[in-house]
Amino acid sequence: MSNLEAFRKVWPQRQATANIESEEDMKRYIVIELKDELTHPRVRKTKQQKLELAIERINDTPLEQQEKQQLINEYKKIAAQLD
Repeated sequence: MSNLEAFRKVWPQRQATANIESEEDMKRYIVIELKDELTHPRVRKTKQQKLELAIERINDTPLEQQEKQQLINEYKKIAAQLD
């Protein structure tokens, strides 16, 4: 399973994920998520908090362990680039 397919399984109820058609779209959405751009500025969480929440959510899914790790690695890689 690709990271994109795994990502869609982690966030099945999010309408925005239906519009994600490529790995690049997924990466852009992860950046938006980690920066908490869809939340009002006064209540935004830090990048680290958002990363921890995403990892927790990924670990709580029925994905295979290898798929979880690949997706977590993708999140961590993108988070490191945001510094």
